[in-house]
This record gives sequence, C-alpha cells and structure tokens, in this order.
Amino acid sequence: MNDAFHFETLVWDWPIAIYLLLIGISSGMVIIAVLLKRQILVADAANDSVIKATAIIAPLAVILGLVILIFHLARSWTFWYLMVYYNPHSVMSLGVMLFQVYMLALILWIIAIYQAKLVNLPHMAWASRLVRPIAKWEPGLDIIMLLLAVLLGVYTGFLLLALTSYPLLNNPVLPLLFLASGLTSAVAMAVFCALVFYKQSVHSPSLTFIHRLELPLIIIELGLLTVFFIGLIFGGGQKEVAALTALKGFWGAVFWVGIVGLGIVLPIGLRLLCNERIKFNKVYLVAMSGIGLCSVLMLRMFILYAGQMVMA
Repeated sequence: MNDAFHFETLVWDWPIAIYLLLIGISSGMVIIAVLLKRQILVADAANDSVIKATAIIAPLAVILGLVILIFHLARSWTFWYLMVYYNPHSVMSLGVMLFQVYMLALILWIIAIYQAKLVNLPHMAWASRLVRPIAKWEPGLDIIMLLLAVLLGVYTGFLLLALTSYPLLNNPVLPLLFLASGLTSAVAMAVFCALVFYKQSVHSPSLTFIHRLELPLIIIELGLLTVFFIGLIFGGGQKEVAALTALKGFWGAVFWVGIVGLGIVLPIGLRLLCNERIKFNKVYLVAMSGIGLCSVLMLRMFILYAGQMVMA
C-alpha cells in the first residue's frame, strides 16, 4: 500500500483529491439547485431544504477547497499573485479567475433567492436598496450560475488534463467524467442534508426530482468510464500501459470494488431488487448517500494516484 501512495512520479497527492471532490460538490449542487428552482419549486425556492443546503455548502466547499489548495502549494504565501496577475495560458490562473466570478455570482444568486427574508430583517431597512436591484436579475442569475457551475465542474478535469506527461490524465473524457461524478456527489450531499439536517419528507417534490436523477447519472458515469479506458487501451503505447497499470494492484481493487462495485453495480442492483417502500426509506437513502460520496471520493483518488503512476 505504501507503493500505491508513494512513488517517484507522484506530484499531487490526496489533498488535491479532497479539493477536486469539494469543487465537484459545489458545482453539482448549484446545477441541481438551479434546475430544481426553475422546473419544480418556482416561487417557493427559498423554503426548500435542498436550496438552503446549496446556499451553505456551495460557497463553503469552494472556500475550503481553495484553502486546501493554497496550503498544498510549495509557496503558499505567493497564492495571492494568482488572484491579481492573470495568465491566460495557465490552467491554474484561468481557474482562479473562474472561482472569483463564480463566487461573486453565487453570492448575488443567494441574495436574490432570499431577498424577502433579507429585506424584512430587523434594523436592515437599508438592505432593500441593495437587495431589490439584485432581485430583478434573478432569472438571469439562474442562467449565469448554471453556466458557471458547469464550467467549474469540467475545470477540475481540465486541471488534471493539463498534466500532459501522464497518459491516463491527458484524456479528453476526463472533464466530462468529473462533471458527471460531481453531479453524483451533489445528489448524495443534497439528499443527505435534506433528510438529516432539515428533516424533509422523502416524498417532497425536490427529493422526488433528485431521486429521478440518480440512475441516469450512474449510467452516464459508467458510459464515460468505459469510453475513458477504451480510448486509452486502443491508444496503444504508454496509454495502454497506463490503463492496464491502473486497473490492477491496489488502485485496481479501488476501481473495481469502490467505484464500479459500490458506486455503480450496488445502486443499480438495489434499485432493481428493492420495492418502493425500501427505496423511499430514510435510513436507506441516507446510507446510499454516504456510499455515493465515498465512491466519488475513491474515483478522485483513483484518477489522481493511478494517473500518475505511468509517464509518457
């Protein structure tokens, strides 16, 4: 196991996997929240537990992810350079620009959703002069947040795609795979928060909507994983070596057991075998949410570590 976590070609280790997971959760939850808000909740979005959870977790996940990234840099104190001096040829610099725009738009979007509550706060009459103009842009902010969240979701894949010396990471399917798995983690996080912290009914409109997304996302993720490895194997040379190396040993076990087994086969199997009463049982849904989050984390760890084991 030591060889699986420590080897000569390793550059980025497990904190980056946590960073990638947090960014995926943030972008995924915003995507789901916007779709939920526009298609199901409409005017009652501010009172829904999934929207409430998104308003808290989406910004906090980005902040925590960036803190992890900053302290993981060789010279953490120079990170502020990236926030001031932009380099359009650097994936990291473009990512910082995206984070800044995303966070600003996210704050405005949250203000627009909770406009009524903010205006009616005691001793906050002055806030109406700031909140009401923002609220007028709420429909436009929904579209902007959806686009920014999708960009943020694929950015995590492009960040690893830029490591061109590693054949497994230099794969064009990676951004789409990370976007899909980020949505999977967001579904799990949304269900977990709604049931555990907000005690929302399992039959509520928002959870019913999210429940319908689970199977399509799993199938999409399975398809992307298949294309990901087929492309590597048929690419020949070091690409094939990288794929075969990743699918055996410790990280091979993580892939087959943790990602394919727990993340794909188990939820599909239970969905086919369990009756409706079990499928909508709170304990079952919370347990499956935890398994889903663990599986997405294992996918991030697998891609990161197994992807750095073979160089071109």
